[in-house]
Amino acid sequence: MNYLAVGLGGMAGSVIRYLISFYTVNLWSGYFPIGTFIANMCGCFFLGLLTGLNENKEVIPKTIMLGLGTGMIGSLTTFSTFSLETIQLYESSSIMAGFYVLLSICLGLLLAWVGFCIGNHGSRKGRLEN
Repeated sequence: MNYLAVGLGGMAGSVIRYLISFYTVNLWSGYFPIGTFIANMCGCFFLGLLTGLNENKEVIPKTIMLGLGTGMIGSLTTFSTFSLETIQLYESSSIMAGFYVLLSICLGLLLAWVGFCIGNHGSRKGRLEN
C-alpha cells in the first residue's frame, strides 16, 4: 500500500510541477527559473507543514504521509532541476546564479520553518483539546 501511495502522490506532484512551470514561464523577463523556484518553495513549506502536524501525534496516517511527502512533494520539488538550471544560469550570469541559490536556500528554509511551526502549533492545539 505504501508503494501505491508514493506512486500516486508522485504522479500528482509531477503534474502539479508541470502546471506550475507551464503557467509561470512568462512571469519573469529574462531567464530565471521561476517555475522551479515556486515549486521548490511550495514544497519546502508543505513538507514542513506536514512534518509539523505529525511531530507530536500522528495526525496524518503513515501511508498518507508517504504519499504526500515522499510521493507528491518529492516529485513536486525538483532539486536536480534546480541544480542543473543553476549551472546553466551560472554560464550566462554568475551573479544571477548566486542570487537564485541564495534566495532558494534562505526562503526555502524560512518557509519550511514557518510550515513546521504552523503544523506543530495545530498538532499541539489538537492534542490539548483531546
